[in-house]
Amino acid sequence: MPRPPRSAAPAFTPPEWLVRTLGTLKPNPAPIPWPAMLRAALAMSVPLAAGLATGHAAYGAIASMGALSGVIGDTAAAYRMRVINIAVPQSFGAVGIMLGSLVYGHGWVAVGVLTLVALVSGMISTIGAVASVSGLLLLLNATIGAGLPMPGAWWLAPVLMTGGGLLVLLLALLAWPLRQGRAERTEVAGAYRRVAALLEAAGGDQAAYGKARQDVTQALNQSYDLVLARRALDHGRSRDLVRLVTQLNALTLILEAAPAAHLSGSPLPPEVPAAVRRLADGVQRGDPQRVELGLPPAESTAGRAVEHAVQHAGEVLAGDDPDNVDDRLGTPAALTQRVRRAARSMLISGDSWRYGLRLALCIGIAQALVSLVEVERSYWVALTVTFVMKPDFGSVFSRAVLRAVGTAAGLIIAAAVLAEVPRGWWDVPVLFVLAPLIPALTPRGYGYQTAAITPVILLLSDTLNQQGFALVLPRLYDSLIGCGIALAVGYLLWPESWSTRVGDRLADAVADTARYVETAFLDPATPGVPDPAARARMRRRLFRDLSTVRSEFQRALTEPPPTGPRAAAWWPLVVAVERVVDATTAARVRIRHGAPRPEPAESAELCRHLEELAEGLRDTDTLESVCVPLPEGDDTSVLSPLRREIQSARAIASPTATRKET
Repeated sequence: MPRPPRSAAPAFTPPEWLVRTLGTLKPNPAPIPWPAMLRAALAMSVPLAAGLATGHAAYGAIASMGALSGVIGDTAAAYRMRVINIAVPQSFGAVGIMLGSLVYGHGWVAVGVLTLVALVSGMISTIGAVASVSGLLLLLNATIGAGLPMPGAWWLAPVLMTGGGLLVLLLALLAWPLRQGRAERTEVAGAYRRVAALLEAAGGDQAAYGKARQDVTQALNQSYDLVLARRALDHGRSRDLVRLVTQLNALTLILEAAPAAHLSGSPLPPEVPAAVRRLADGVQRGDPQRVELGLPPAESTAGRAVEHAVQHAGEVLAGDDPDNVDDRLGTPAALTQRVRRAARSMLISGDSWRYGLRLALCIGIAQALVSLVEVERSYWVALTVTFVMKPDFGSVFSRAVLRAVGTAAGLIIAAAVLAEVPRGWWDVPVLFVLAPLIPALTPRGYGYQTAAITPVILLLSDTLNQQGFALVLPRLYDSLIGCGIALAVGYLLWPESWSTRVGDRLADAVADTARYVETAFLDPATPGVPDPAARARMRRRLFRDLSTVRSEFQRALTEPPPTGPRAAAWWPLVVAVERVVDATTAARVRIRHGAPRPEPAESAELCRHLEELAEGLRDTDTLESVCVPLPEGDDTSVLSPLRREIQSARAIASPTATRKET
């Protein structure tokens, strides 16, 4: 009999983690920051021009490097936050360049000092966003100071770098008197628009609703952070600030009603999100005024809950007396108290020490290679390790890939400039053109930021060491070596356990969800029950924590086995926990609008199973059965949807048990 035709060999299918890693090369959508681009062009080219005009080009290059540090931190829309985001990191950068220049050419001393600086930099980077940039500039400038000869006395380079950064700050604050408070209003108005998009998605596709809810969480995080930061800097009680607080608080009721509307399965009338967008326009204007909502009569309990919440927000916007408003955000602690609290948390945190030691080991090896081995290597090796190992920039593995790609792209630009453009005054217009690419490409992704920064640093460093086109290939080799050190020592030889990185965080989120369920259905008259403001803050913290867990999962998804496939297996559980929180909130809304309150034993049973789920997640790196099946409940109970969501979460967390049952 004739043989059947041989089937064609299956085409190569790349693994999912590699597809996700390469997918990070896709640029993120972001508006073009024209003001920040103009500030970058002026702040980085003017110091270099001044240095050339006075016959001290090296001084101008150092000041422009300081301006580069300021441009990296120039990311805040609010003017008060610009002061913090630029001035605080600049002070750390000045300390870094001073320490680095003092140990330049001192072999083992340079290795020891930079290793210690890396430990401190890594530890303070875990405190928060401003501390992270401060730690980055501390180590970055120390690396540059230890790798490039600094002209003049030991104090001159710190002064010049600080001056360059303060020039960025000065340019960033020029419009403050004319635009005071506008950034805060824009951020809060943006949160309203995100909520309008959430209401549009309610009752429809689950994926679209989940994406809209994530956008709302991110917008609220930014709004609350901005309002709290301004409150921490303001002295006394500002009426404009209190009005913003009340407008953010008004969103709480809408957000609580949104899950009920989504679980009802019926989309809301288009007039509802349109009304919320009109409220956003009112927030943007900033003047108290009544907004015509034009809401149609609601036909369901969920619809009435949304209607009442939107009407309440309209009344808040129309009010002109914020002094008597219940302030749910609370008053921030004094600055000294917050600094002490952050320092104490950093010193006792295992995560802080773990990351600091890992970064110190990588920097120590990189600097030893630069300072001790008889091979022509540069500070670029340690500089690459500094950027790749940043804890809040994404996965170490994907950062190493993006760093190599971005450096190669940046070196193509640098090669063209160094080969074709004469050194001297021509550097000023070239820098004027290249500098704006940094704020323009930074929001697009890490690889794009690297491609923008690389030619700028090479151009400025060439002013100090005068190597010209000969810089290009060695810097590519240095970057590849730095990426190799970060991957080998900081990733492969020092892997974070799954439980430390993700498992414990998700377990904490599940345990917090259990506490939220426990307090959500208690009778308000019961002693010790949290008031509505406390429950709102609890829900906000819970969603913020879940957002952090989601971000860590997304980073893990881009890594090779075993981390990437494990994150993909656990990902549905993160979504299930978010749905449990939504179902809890929807049940509270139904109770507030007349549904009978559940028996304490019923809600306590659900809490117990969530707590058992949390404990089981702490004890395993693979999903497995962690608790007994939930008993059947009353389908007419207000907690019936919540019970189903908890059962779904258990099914995801118990694949082995599910397969056996089927």
